[in-house]
Amino acid sequence: MKYYIGLDIGGTTIKCGLVDETGKIIEKDSVKTSIKGEEILQNIETIVSQFKSEKPITAIGVSAPGIVQKDGFMTTGGAIKDFFGINLKEEIEKRTDIKTTVENDANAAAFAEQWKGNAIGFHNYYCMVVGTGIGGGLIINDQIYRGGHGMAGELGMMSVMNVDNDQHLELNSLSFTGATVFGLLNYYNHHSDKPEVTDARVIYELADKKDKLALESLDFFYTALAKGIINLMVALDPEIVLIGGGISANSQFMEGLQEKIADLKSRNSDVRDLTFAEVKPAKLRNDAGIIGAVYRAIQAN
Repeated sequence: MKYYIGLDIGGTTIKCGLVDETGKIIEKDSVKTSIKGEEILQNIETIVSQFKSEKPITAIGVSAPGIVQKDGFMTTGGAIKDFFGINLKEEIEKRTDIKTTVENDANAAAFAEQWKGNAIGFHNYYCMVVGTGIGGGLIINDQIYRGGHGMAGELGMMSVMNVDNDQHLELNSLSFTGATVFGLLNYYNHHSDKPEVTDARVIYELADKKDKLALESLDFFYTALAKGIINLMVALDPEIVLIGGGISANSQFMEGLQEKIADLKSRNSDVRDLTFAEVKPAKLRNDAGIIGAVYRAIQAN
């Protein structure tokens, strides 16, 4: 049996797991993500050392934020500014002496669903991660499609709404309107005179009580997300669209999103009669980054 280390570097935590060649997570843990790149690398070195003491490690797979090139070069690093312009693969290999692959976090989630999740049997699909912002992994003919500069699938940068801010056009993007934090929570808090809400579940609870602002916030959020998904449908015609991120476990979220997609589709004569892919939750949720990173490492070996 071969063993791998999966590392999922997020803005808040680094999730890590010892994974066997069948995709089973034998052991997992997490540590807080530092804002300093050097501290993150030191934490990774400690994690790897611990797992190495338990099992012989064949390779390390890393899921990381930002635009990641196939060779492990970080064009951007999401919220981790120290990762911009470094080769993360080489940095980790230098510290651990173990062959490493690095993949964009949304691509890793797409790989995970292909291996062990709800994309089994599909050859062309999109995996969208709805969280602080929006990330996405695009699979075409069973392969991740990276595009000419490694940033294909980044629908979060797509303009979908008009928030009347000509100086900061990124505020019109899917990430700033259709994401859980930058979209839903930000909209609610921006228009509320009450204490800041940091958990989307609070907005759903208020909406159940017919709170006007909560209902308005959800409608804004669903509209932005549905517009982005409809644009994806007509541009790429995937077989299925999988939604990951913590909010995807909420059945109210999925029902609301599906209803909004159907509503917008019915009001557009160009797409009204087209067959769209099913939109459903991803299966692996919080383990997707670990499992997808390992799957990528297995493919590379």
